[in-house]
Amino acid sequence: MTKLYFASPLFSEMEQQFNAALVQRIREAYPHIEVYLPQEQADINDKNAYANSTLIAKIDTEHLLSSQLLIAILDGSSIDVGVASEIGVAYQAGIPILALYSDVRQQGATNAQKIAALQEVAESQFAYINLYTVGLIKLNGEIVTSSSTLIEHIKNYI
Repeated sequence: MTKLYFASPLFSEMEQQFNAALVQRIREAYPHIEVYLPQEQADINDKNAYANSTLIAKIDTEHLLSSQLLIAILDGSSIDVGVASEIGVAYQAGIPILALYSDVRQQGATNAQKIAALQEVAESQFAYINLYTVGLIKLNGEIVTSSSTLIEHIKNYI
């Protein structure tokens, strides 16, 4: 069975609901794929309980390394540090990475006023994400801008 690892921030109600909804859509589109969603792993992610750093790293890394594809959610004010770590592990292991970056500030890339604003300190109209992490993804996968496209592109990696 094909395994997919879903890497995303998981600490707020909004993040958990988004993750659950997107993973449900993936499971419906690809019922033959086993999706590992860390927030469903109660042994290490029940925040009322206790799991130390080595247990979390061990369990999540084992699941990641047994997967054939990493889905990485890049949205947020910056890439979640856990997601960035998972991207690094996947890259080093040769596991393809399909990432979602849906930040709407990327729209209007040819707008002359937005481009001119780049010359003024602190007036960038575009979001920034870490280029090293983006490079690791692009060397072993791709970045898409919508969840629908992400779901569609999974078929290219399985």
